[in-house]
Amino acid sequence: MIATSASAEGLGAFIDASPSPFHVVARVAAELDAAGYEQLLETDPWDATAAGRRYVIRGGSIIAWNGGALAPLRIVGGHTDSPNLRVKQHPDRSSAGLATVALEPYGGAWLNSWLDRDLGLSGRLAYAHDGGVAHALVLIDQPVLRVPQLAIHLSEDRKGVQLDPQRHVDAIRGIGEARPLLEWLTERAGLTPGSVLGWELMTHDLAPSQLIGTDRDLLSASRLDNQGTCYAGLRALLDAAPGDTVQDESTAMLALFDHEEVGSGSERGAASDFLVTVCERLIGGLGGTRDDFLRLMAASFHVSGDMAHGTHPNYPDRHEPGHRIDLGGGPVLKVNQNLRYASDATGEAEFALACRAAGVPLQRYVHRADLPCGSTIGPLTAARTGLKTVDVGAPQLAMHSARELMAAADVPMYSAALQAFLTRGGAR
Repeated sequence: MIATSASAEGLGAFIDASPSPFHVVARVAAELDAAGYEQLLETDPWDATAAGRRYVIRGGSIIAWNGGALAPLRIVGGHTDSPNLRVKQHPDRSSAGLATVALEPYGGAWLNSWLDRDLGLSGRLAYAHDGGVAHALVLIDQPVLRVPQLAIHLSEDRKGVQLDPQRHVDAIRGIGEARPLLEWLTERAGLTPGSVLGWELMTHDLAPSQLIGTDRDLLSASRLDNQGTCYAGLRALLDAAPGDTVQDESTAMLALFDHEEVGSGSERGAASDFLVTVCERLIGGLGGTRDDFLRLMAASFHVSGDMAHGTHPNYPDRHEPGHRIDLGGGPVLKVNQNLRYASDATGEAEFALACRAAGVPLQRYVHRADLPCGSTIGPLTAARTGLKTVDVGAPQLAMHSARELMAAADVPMYSAALQAFLTRGGAR
């Protein structure tokens, strides 16, 4: 396997520091800064400043690149958001003598996995500042919330209850009357009382990521979907461009989008203009014409990275026969004939060559035809940009649970494959 800086321990540390999409972006930006990348603002003019190591942020999304010539793009894409429970606009409630916080599910959260967990809060606050609006990151890494399970003795058949996302996922925060949540958060953030005008707040499980198993060969963590790709893609970008050199054959790019779990239909989602405008401005800043932009996009390639379903040992019947996906078995190529994934024969071959160059095995995934298949940013990005696209991932169990599981060995193999893709030169 080619050399990689990615590791299961590194992914665990990345996840623990990144409970929200905004923290993912902040963590990625900090590592890019340390590697000599510079941030560009979308509101500034771009010219030759777009060359070299640069990145741009739009809310909970970030795009970074390393390139200085008019060359095809090699893009690793992923998403920064994960299913969870998010704070409603009027969060303060009380019931049965307890202070509660009104929450609602975000994305396809597996609700029962969020019960009986100590939860923190994270996200961002928008506040009035110098006649305008500024933002502050929020990270409450303390057990301030909990959604308790109903006692088994109160269940009609002692088999549990069907959770109602409107009535059953509010969190307890204390006994009796409690201070308004936003007032408490404003003080914790060091902001002026009454200055907070908007917020995007979410809960996160406080249990730290850790290696488990008798041989410590499994990584137990929150948000593997899809911070596994965010971390592996970041390490691939940094490993693919050592020193101060800039590749001439292609521009290596990492594009991480918010809101994939709810359809990507936002100003910063994969269905937005974010990627295509960054690519156009980058090529224009390097002196390219509109025709150069169209020509180079046609020659470029995008790997849409999202986590993949490993074959569950307790539910093997839920998987397509003949397509077993092993934890620790290497990266996964995802194919769906109804285009829930964007892979086609060209993409399949391109990623197979990357895995071969990286020295890692390749697994091929197909969803059961009688079960609904999830999707990724792949089809959206392909349709929005015209980029040749292939959908890939690393295998895991318990996808969309508050706590997920993957093989420690898959972390470096996944990143090595993405690194090999970024360094294969211009797209074929």
